[in-house]
Parts: sequence; C-alpha cells; structure tokens
Amino acid sequence: MGDDEYLYDDYPTGDGAADEEAVVTCPYCGEAVVISLDPGGGSEQNYVEDCPVCCRPWNVSVQFDEEGHAEVSLVAEDETG
Repeated sequence: MGDDEYLYDDYPTGDGAADEEAVVTCPYCGEAVVISLDPGGGSEQNYVEDCPVCCRPWNVSVQFDEEGHAEVSLVAEDETG
C-alpha cells in the first residue's frame, strides 16, 4: 500500500478518495480561490492560511464527514479574538 492510500481508510467512499480541494471566497478581497485540503490531518482541522490574491490571513475550519466530503469555512483573521 502506498503512503497516500492509507490516508483514505477513514473515508470509505465509492472511489476511495476524500476531498482534496475546496473553492472558497476570500473574506477580504472577495476572490474565489482553490485551496488544498489534507484529509490525513484529521476529521476536524483549524489553521491559518493566507489568501493567494491579497495575502491577508484567514482562519480556516475544515470538517470531513464520514464519506470524506469536506465543509470549509473561512473567517478573516482580524475578526477573531
């Protein structure tokens, strides 16, 4: 089994793969961008990522369901705290 294959054991979907990308809209500049997701990082993830367009930081929240589908939400870094 290759290194990538074991990451999907928790997500038994028809094709065996969990979501690895999501389209999100930057809360600062309003641009739609594609971000990479890491299903191997756990079913609930929270981290900071910069917008590739305007470079401002987002708080990213990712939740994977039992089938490996991801729900992603963003909050502007300056709106937290």
